[in-house]
Amino acid sequence: MVEKYYPADFTQQERHGLELQLNRFIVDARDSEELRKPVTITSLCHCLVETGRDRIYNWLDRLLRLLVTLPVSTASAERAFSSLKIIKSRLRNRMEDDFLADSMLLQIEREIASKISYEDVIEDFKAKKNREHIFS
Repeated sequence: MVEKYYPADFTQQERHGLELQLNRFIVDARDSEELRKPVTITSLCHCLVETGRDRIYNWLDRLLRLLVTLPVSTASAERAFSSLKIIKSRLRNRMEDDFLADSMLLQIEREIASKISYEDVIEDFKAKKNREHIFS
């Protein structure tokens, strides 16, 4: 799994250490009632932290955290490309790359952009226009 999905996140030495940690973890999990309780990757991460085993099985903990965040990262990237497709198809190629990048940023970060008022944007443009007259 590490070699397929996370080759850049683990060195060859860490991969070997992870393999050793997994073997020790299997033995530890058989003997420990607490490690047999978790049924999801997330609950296993919580269990490792609560029992302090996240420091013992540090590479296993890193792998589990990467596995938990993979769906979120993938969904974020897919949402960004979906937004690009919508914006690009509506506007076709009538815009410059900078404007497209700005539009994409606003679309992807729409939660943050929704907090910006139109009045603030208008005031910002007015301030820029006044500065242009000063420097001309």
